[in-house]
Amino acid sequence: MLNVCAFVGRLVADPELRQGQNGTVICRFRIAVDRDFVRQGEQRQADFIPCVAFGRTGEFVSKWFHKGSWIAVDGRLRQDSYTDKTGANRTSYEVNVNNVSFVGNKSDNQSGGSNYGGYAPAPAASSNMGSQRPVSDPVPSYSSGSSDDFAVIDDNEDLPF
Repeated sequence: MLNVCAFVGRLVADPELRQGQNGTVICRFRIAVDRDFVRQGEQRQADFIPCVAFGRTGEFVSKWFHKGSWIAVDGRLRQDSYTDKTGANRTSYEVNVNNVSFVGNKSDNQSGGSNYGGYAPAPAASSNMGSQRPVSDPVPSYSSGSSDDFAVIDDNEDLPF
């Protein structure tokens, strides 16, 4: 079975960092994710996605992301059922975050979130920070190629695939 989801949005409020009863770090936050479809004459709508990150990932989110920061998260969707004060059965959903990443550039995160050019994923609980792409690596440019790099295909011959 597969339970994977990914979202890109802005933090609605500063992340809330707590410790569980067994000492586990728990970071809760919500992100606003714009909907793709906009009806003519209406404003763009957003969905507000509750997220929870544990351990080092939770500490990372709490340290580097703030209200208004762009964030990319991936994880799995978790459903919880409960009974409210009136006795009605309720269902809640949240994303259990596996990885987080910075999105955009530093000027997009005026609220204090840092981003390192979008190349700094959060450390997973079992990974180390050494696997990140260095900030100084240039993004490759493909505009310097020449027309000699391509071969002409004769339409009269059979294609090899």
